Amino acid sequence: MVVVGIDAVPIRVEVDIANGLPAFSIVGLPDASIRESADRVKSAIRNSGYTFPRKKITVNLSPADIRKEGPSFDLPIAIGVLAASGALDIEKLDAKYFMGELSLNGALGGIAGVLPMILRIKKLKNDHVAVIPVENLAEASMVPDNSAFGFATLAEIGAYLTTNEYFPKDIPGRKAKDNGRYGIDFSDVKGQYHVKRGLEVAAAGRHNVLMIGPPGSGKTMLAKRMATILPEMTLEESIETTAIHSVAGNIRDKESLVTLRPFRSPHHTISDAALIGGGRIPRPGEVSLASNGILFLDELPEFKKNVLEVLRQPLEEHAVHIARASAHARYPSKFMLVAAMNPCPCGYFTDRNRECHCTMPQVQRYLSKISGPLLDRIDIHLEVPALDRQTLEGAASSSESSSVIRERVLQARDVQRERFRGTDYGSNDDLKGKDIGRYCALNEKARSLLSEAINDLGFSARAYDKVLKLSRTIADLSGSRDIAEEHIAEAVSYRSLDKNIWQ
Repeated sequence: MVVVGIDAVPIRVEVDIANGLPAFSIVGLPDASIRESADRVKSAIRNSGYTFPRKKITVNLSPADIRKEGPSFDLPIAIGVLAASGALDIEKLDAKYFMGELSLNGALGGIAGVLPMILRIKKLKNDHVAVIPVENLAEASMVPDNSAFGFATLAEIGAYLTTNEYFPKDIPGRKAKDNGRYGIDFSDVKGQYHVKRGLEVAAAGRHNVLMIGPPGSGKTMLAKRMATILPEMTLEESIETTAIHSVAGNIRDKESLVTLRPFRSPHHTISDAALIGGGRIPRPGEVSLASNGILFLDELPEFKKNVLEVLRQPLEEHAVHIARASAHARYPSKFMLVAAMNPCPCGYFTDRNRECHCTMPQVQRYLSKISGPLLDRIDIHLEVPALDRQTLEGAASSSESSSVIRERVLQARDVQRERFRGTDYGSNDDLKGKDIGRYCALNEKARSLLSEAINDLGFSARAYDKVLKLSRTIADLSGSRDIAEEHIAEAVSYRSLDKNIWQ
């Protein structure tokens, strides 16, 4: 099989052995690693107790218009050669899918992308079997009721195909979900109560957040604790997230499902291809590796402008489409964006304890690095002030723990789940088009307050929709069925960059 995006496409390996000078050719758009498999397959077959045919061997990978890459074709090519030469019964290969890398001595090595392959096989008939390296068995076991047989060597597979007997291998059990494994908690953060409230609203409705404050105010500390107040991943989210990381080759420990929500924090020197995904052979980028989790961009204005602008599509569509001459891939990217930035180049413009040496043109130029369209897609703008000495010297135990905040978030999510039952929406942030007005209806007083805010702050149409969705989340947290004036007022307060507070 070959993985395109996070979807696996079955590939048929055809082998023809003819008389003539000994040769081994592979056709069907193979990459360099597959063309090199000829030497690996020869040595593996000989060192597994079989005779390699000294004839003209042609291997065709069908369909021929799909680009194939990676060492996972070593095993099916070897099996095809053995079957074509009569060493294995061809009929025993029916309804079986082979994948794995071969070493020169015939040992099977683990490969990337096994999980989406197993998911694809499961969609086929129940009697279809996946023959994979034993190293990938734990990863394959993430798919319930799958038929995956793990082997350590080519010789073992030959014996299985001859006798049709398989001796199950021990598979490590899945680790239990445990929110305590994060090792950090919101109670560690001193002060910043209004910022914690904003992050609670963001978690409840799955809204994007931008924190603005001087160095040392706790922006990074707060961002790292966001995952501790998010709901546990569902089985579907875990499988999808694990499939993305499997394609990227990140499932190396062969643990179990990815049960902790991803937290990706790329450096500001990252390229657009590394952030969004791409390459000659498309690979998932940071926005996809953060899917169902958090993408944290620290020092947001320091990222290259073209890198930031490519975030628009995944923030809007929750998916990335990568088109190349050889392939077209789609990767999920349903992440929460949590970003942080200083208010000016030196960082101390809003700090009452430190003097800022930046001029207003420098401040405006610095803020303008974040384009209006990108800011529109960030629901919550939070000002994070520098802490005073009294707060710093106080005990952090007075702060609410992540478990307490998370309980309120879960209750709000339950309300949304019930509200959107039977629709494609999972949270308030997902609302689009006319459904925003349908689910975020306002009474007369709330509508009047929002109209005043629009006139005073000059909200764009997208910012207007963001305020409505934020208000819906705030109402859910308060247990209110209707959106009231206080919910609108709090939502508007989270749009600080729309208020031009630094002008």
